[in-house]
Amino acid sequence: MRPLVATIDLSAIAHNYAVAKRCAPGRQAFAVVKANAYGHGVREVVTALHDVADGFAVASLEEAAEVRALHGEARILLLEGCFAADEYQFAAQLGLDVVVHTALQAQQLLAATLRRPLAVWLKLDSGMHRLGFNAAALRDWFGHLHGAAHVGELNLLSHFACADERGSDVSEGQLEQFLELLDLDFAQRSLANSAAILTIPAAHMDWLRPGIMLYGATPFADLGVEELGLRPAMSLTAQLIACRDIDVGDAVGYGGTWRATRPSRIGTVSCGYADGYPRHASAGTPVIVRGQRVALVGRVSMDMLTVDLTDVPEATEGDAVELWEAQLPVDEVAQAAGTIGYELLSKVTARVPRRYRTG
Repeated sequence: MRPLVATIDLSAIAHNYAVAKRCAPGRQAFAVVKANAYGHGVREVVTALHDVADGFAVASLEEAAEVRALHGEARILLLEGCFAADEYQFAAQLGLDVVVHTALQAQQLLAATLRRPLAVWLKLDSGMHRLGFNAAALRDWFGHLHGAAHVGELNLLSHFACADERGSDVSEGQLEQFLELLDLDFAQRSLANSAAILTIPAAHMDWLRPGIMLYGATPFADLGVEELGLRPAMSLTAQLIACRDIDVGDAVGYGGTWRATRPSRIGTVSCGYADGYPRHASAGTPVIVRGQRVALVGRVSMDMLTVDLTDVPEATEGDAVELWEAQLPVDEVAQAAGTIGYELLSKVTARVPRRYRTG
């Protein structure tokens, strides 16, 4: 087998879910498992949280059906709602909580023939300007949907745009807009994503929506997972498959974008952009070999990348290469590569085998 594996610690995910709950005693929490549980494996993550999670949140009916097959009782929140009128029947069959964020969705819901009422979450656009009703339109649709035969429970939801920026005026404004609707008789309310769970207690409401924090990555640029009490869930481990010595001036990789400024030893690693490692990662992005940090050099190619082993002369073919793990947080790798941990985790491709452990 090609020497590359993503190892998932399911006990870390359960720990991180518990951290979210401890941040907001008495609240319930949808564990966000969209995008194959951010690359960690939705079947395994839902199974690990089966007896502790109050509910799960997903992005599509396909994802919802997969979760429902794994858990017959949990609430499942369809974050973007239904994309076509006939999907409401399937949503009712699955017993989903459905977000409604456009007038068309609301009209399709009211016109649908359903076998049972749905729990509906009206989405307020409180400042993200991506999905949702403005406050006036939401009040209007509340009047149409409250007490409607198709609506078993009417709830309120919104999403922060800048909660990862602590003390953001934008977040304060969004919270104020949300609180201005508390006079409406919603059954449940949800506002807090991972960043808000960790740092904005006033946003906790009835239901939390922990996403990136479940997987042991941080939503903040200035707070690491250790400071937040979180445990990284995924380590990505490859191997040195070749080592070679090069001279001053020799180029490495496609385009010859990196040249040695000293006699150097170069290691070729069994991971590339087809595995989800970012092609745009620049020279200097760290990896770990024999417990030491070494730097990426040259362009990342489809199946391989190259690192400078000059300062680890004992490194040899067959040595493990940690691309990210507990001692090299995925967020640090992401920052060096000009992206975010969310992207790195969710882009680990299907050809990378996942191995699971529970502690």
